[in-house]
Amino acid sequence: MKRPSAASWASSPAVRNVMKANVAKDTVPELAIRRFLHASGYRYRLHVRPDAKLNRRADIVFRKAQVAVFVDGCFWHGCPLHFVEPKTNPEYWRSKIARNRIRDEETTKALRKSGWKVVRVWEHQAPSAAAARIRRVVDEKLSDV
Repeated sequence: MKRPSAASWASSPAVRNVMKANVAKDTVPELAIRRFLHASGYRYRLHVRPDAKLNRRADIVFRKAQVAVFVDGCFWHGCPLHFVEPKTNPEYWRSKIARNRIRDEETTKALRKSGWKVVRVWEHQAPSAAAARIRRVVDEKLSDV
């Protein structure tokens, strides 16, 4: 077992273990949305770069329609409704979440500039509603092609 370095960002070994256990893909909200999409007959790619020139991966990608879907976690992406700043090490977390939000904006702008439609869904949104929104965007883009 690796020991945390002295310069660890976590306030304690327990916090470090909880944060390391967070997953970046195949989250519960993402899986639920994918189930609704798949049941509706939609097929997609998972965790791939929509644009090869951009070093960013989307959670769900519809290549033909050029639609990239990101399922954003309320904590990690600073949801305006649910994000609560941690009381421990707030400066670190404020900076971390701000960087994540800036990266999200840059990703969205770059993909739109390349002709992609970007759909961002918060983890707290109902999966059925999120899937319905994604289907509308995909159908709209395919009708334009």
